[in-house]
Amino acid sequence: MKINSKKIQLLIGAVILALSAVVLISVNTAGSNQPKDVTLVTHDSFVMSKSLINEFEKQSGYNLKVISSGDAGALTNRLILTKGAPIADAVFGIDNTLSGEAYANSLIAGSLTATDFGDVCFNYDKLWFAAHNIPAPSSINDLTKPSYKGLTVVENPATSSTGLSFLAATVEKFGESGWQNYWKSLKTNNVKVDDGWEAAYYTDFSGSSGKGAYPVVLSYGTSPADEIRANGQSQTASILDGCFRQNEYVGVLQGAHNPAGAKALIKFLLSPDFQKTFPTTMYMYPVVSGTPVPSDWVKYTQTAAKTYGDHLDFNKNRSSWLAQWAVIFG
Repeated sequence: MKINSKKIQLLIGAVILALSAVVLISVNTAGSNQPKDVTLVTHDSFVMSKSLINEFEKQSGYNLKVISSGDAGALTNRLILTKGAPIADAVFGIDNTLSGEAYANSLIAGSLTATDFGDVCFNYDKLWFAAHNIPAPSSINDLTKPSYKGLTVVENPATSSTGLSFLAATVEKFGESGWQNYWKSLKTNNVKVDDGWEAAYYTDFSGSSGKGAYPVVLSYGTSPADEIRANGQSQTASILDGCFRQNEYVGVLQGAHNPAGAKALIKFLLSPDFQKTFPTTMYMYPVVSGTPVPSDWVKYTQTAAKTYGDHLDFNKNRSSWLAQWAVIFG
């Protein structure tokens, strides 16, 4: 049989062209399946400016969506309830009071990554105490004394990570046989209990924008830097006794639709551009050493020399602590 070399060349060329088209279609199809969006679920105090969102989107190629979901406790509970169908790709705001629960419920793919930290401490309104000629409290023991009756607002440990942090601090400071008595004394002294930090600080605390009726609030050692007045002085100060060292984390959610995007977001939250915003937006210390903090922080914020409850086993004890606390507060 005589072979027509020209026809064979044309046939080979057609086959190569067809195969190239198939490869091109496969590449385009694969590309079209890549998620364009990455979703972050956070607690209500998370702040990321529009310019930083734009910077992340430009660097990563993803569109960022942010879902706020209450206090850190409410956030964690929501993730547990929806873990079969995750509502986001990444989570920010689970702290060291809740990280064990996140792992126990298999919420996180891999491990949580620390992003920031701060000390949960009581703050007091210096102007209020000066105006009422009452010495400002210097210890959490002072808050149970008759002269401070009805002056303190705290957060519910069942719904607030800040409240749970302080509950753990009292467990370590006063011991398993003494912390209940401390809380009973607080209740007798008419302590107010709010569901979350924002209501306690921004509504009920007299030293904040809400100008509430309570001159003592459970907040953070960094909060006084947010209360600097026209005279250049902070209206508030911290009680550096009975504090809890809180660490916040970010992580990829188990079953995330876009784990690659979540990892890109985590990398961005640890970048210098984002880390330096923690003091001015969320009033927490950046976790990356060497990150600069504002000059006001150097003057008005302090970390506690000793903290309590940071390393207790929350998974083992949380239910018991909360049950006993609930008996006290009904």
